[in-house]
Amino acid sequence: MTSRISGFYHLTPLERLDKISETVDLSDEEKTTLLDKGLSVQQADQMIENVIGTFPIPLGIAVNFKVNGEDVFIPMATEEASVVAAASNAAKLTYQTGGFTTSTTGSIMRGQIQIINVKNPYHTLAKIYEKKEDIIQLCNEQDQTLVALGGGAKDIEVFVLEKNKMVVVHVLVDTRDAMGANAVNTMLEAVAPLIEEISKAEVVLRILSNLADKRIVRARATFENLFNNKKDEVERFLSAYKLAMIDPYRAATHNKGIMNGISAVALATGNDTRAIEAGAHAYAASSGVYRSLSHWELGDDGHIIGTIELPLVVGIVGGATQTHPVAKLALKLMKIKSAEQLAGIIAATGLAQNFAALRALATDGIQKGHMKLHARNMALMAGAKMEQVDKVIQQAAEKETFNFDTMKEIVESQQN
Repeated sequence: MTSRISGFYHLTPLERLDKISETVDLSDEEKTTLLDKGLSVQQADQMIENVIGTFPIPLGIAVNFKVNGEDVFIPMATEEASVVAAASNAAKLTYQTGGFTTSTTGSIMRGQIQIINVKNPYHTLAKIYEKKEDIIQLCNEQDQTLVALGGGAKDIEVFVLEKNKMVVVHVLVDTRDAMGANAVNTMLEAVAPLIEEISKAEVVLRILSNLADKRIVRARATFENLFNNKKDEVERFLSAYKLAMIDPYRAATHNKGIMNGISAVALATGNDTRAIEAGAHAYAASSGVYRSLSHWELGDDGHIIGTIELPLVVGIVGGATQTHPVAKLALKLMKIKSAEQLAGIIAATGLAQNFAALRALATDGIQKGHMKLHARNMALMAGAKMEQVDKVIQQAAEKETFNFDTMKEIVESQQN
């Protein structure tokens, strides 16, 4: 298959879906689910409490992606105009240079057990390590299916917070293809009484940490020389990145752009966007200064080389990934076979999104392209009827002005 589809943007939603179906082999029922049905109220009522309806989000497909040598269509759930287009355009610039290459450190999650009012913290630390095998065994008795799949509790780490008379035990659990919160939290609850017995102190918190620093994903790509060796534009691109490495005000917006891509794919696949975002931002601040999750360098022939590194906690089993019908189809569209594969694709999308934003900032500014793609929303906000939208946008393009006042003026002129 190829992720390169000429004129994909100009097709209707049904035509786009037909194009995708040619390579992914979607059934008529699955196509109907994507086009019309989505999540029923009955299904939603089984997922959360006090359901009164559903809140649909647009689902787009980012094209032109090649990840680890394989072409892939990337589903992105987002309400923000320009995100899908930006990722697709950035990916196109990596296609001939090999696309995106990713790697992961595994699927280890941390669970924390907090012990308070510890009389002799270091003595307690030593005693807990002495009972390490008993702790791991008890944890693994809680989820023998996970253990059979090669996962489960693998190790512990113990930390003393001496000033607070506190000891914190980290249980390291390989959650395999699951996000892992339920598995880890169940283990912690079960082992807490044993920890209290060992420490002769009180356990308070028993919960997973979303700073998954043993579940790191990296992605890299070489972006073609789009600046045509214009030294000033290359320098502007790199200076925008450098500011994000030293200034947290810039870094926050820089990383938000990365998360535009990451959160959109995570949401489309039914993963926990809040956990992913919390972990990413905590990791960005792990040096003591909040900074960019990505790095950019000048390569040969004027190419720009980008890399990204962050914790990415995603799963393909459990939770909404299996109960939400569209999330299941999103995984099918990408032909996902493991959580690590999904994490790599998500990281690649974040890197592409970041490149697109920096490119815009280094040249025309972020608003020119964004407002053009946001024009349909503004036309509707200005009162245009669905059948008028294309004509309103065309007239705005002729004026080379995409703002609400212009849209409103055009709409009013058509209605008079």
